[in-house]
Amino acid sequence: MEQSIRGFSFSKMFAIGQTVQQVQGETMTNAIIDLRSDTVTRPTPAMRAAMAAAEVGDDIYGDDPTVNRLQARFAEMCGMEDSLFVPTGTMANQIALKCHTSHGDEVICDANSHILHYETGAPAALSGLSVCGLPGVRGIYSVEEMVDAIRPDNIHCPQTRLVVAENTHNRGGGSVWPLDLLGEMKVAAHSRGLKFHLDGARIYNAVVATGHGLADYAKNFDTMTCCFSKGLGAPVGSIIAGPRDFIQKARRYRKMFGGAMRQSGILAAAAEYALDHHIGRLADDHANAELLTKLLGECAELEVEQGLPTNMSYFTVRAGADAAMRLQSACREKGLLFNHVGKGRCRAVTHLDIGESEIRRGAETIIDAIQS
Repeated sequence: MEQSIRGFSFSKMFAIGQTVQQVQGETMTNAIIDLRSDTVTRPTPAMRAAMAAAEVGDDIYGDDPTVNRLQARFAEMCGMEDSLFVPTGTMANQIALKCHTSHGDEVICDANSHILHYETGAPAALSGLSVCGLPGVRGIYSVEEMVDAIRPDNIHCPQTRLVVAENTHNRGGGSVWPLDLLGEMKVAAHSRGLKFHLDGARIYNAVVATGHGLADYAKNFDTMTCCFSKGLGAPVGSIIAGPRDFIQKARRYRKMFGGAMRQSGILAAAAEYALDHHIGRLADDHANAELLTKLLGECAELEVEQGLPTNMSYFTVRAGADAAMRLQSACREKGLLFNHVGKGRCRAVTHLDIGESEIRRGAETIIDAIQS
């Protein structure tokens, strides 16, 4: 018998992912090979079942047992005192920035960081912050560069309060910060009175790629985030972890930013399922990205970035940006989606909806399109 609550059909709710998808106004079926991002993943049938069965309450009152269990579990996994479930990774980062700083302060990060490029100017709009972007290599900067960027104690300057690392680094090609460098960065930041925050949207990709534990990374930071709706495959949700008093403050800003939810255990159940079942399989995504890089590297018309360690493949169309956009359009017509990120550089991201056969078909589609 179909499950329902107050006449609402769960089978209808969770059938959404089985329908055709709308991509930029065009109808796309499940035959599409979608490499635009690991955010396009659809919850598996087993994850949907876990969501439907979730025990829920009102999370704003602290009464949702599934959310409470997820928050306690994640805090324990990363060795921090507490954590807070929020709707998005952007909100997770912006709550952290808000908690760590005051209006007029400055944040140090890599010049290609997510908080600088993909969060709609939120550091300035929500927290009155300036951001100092360092010229890192694949998103990774040195201790010396960070120290040199700290503002002097001078009334003419903003006060540097926070350092941010992104691991893995999106625009850096899914690059992974070395663990020893993070330890050195924390010591340098703390000795100068700064806090160190991890944008860990894809931190489990780093964990799987290196074999280091989540807590091995977390111990180098004052606070960290993790996104469940990327490689882990949940439909919605991220989390912030840190000291208990920090999370209490974060809870207030979650409410202020419009992110406090009610029966959000339905979403937390998907995150729990992902932690139980989708971490180890990230290795498959890494292998598929490596295969795509290898296959595209055989095409003379492309300059393919080698040595990317996780679930991203970047390639540049040698003929330039216009040719890259034509290639993107031609591949789209053939059922293959990827992103042109500028100046002829393109990104393809592997995820749990993509297998080896899709990778081989996708590489063939790209090569055929560019050579024709």
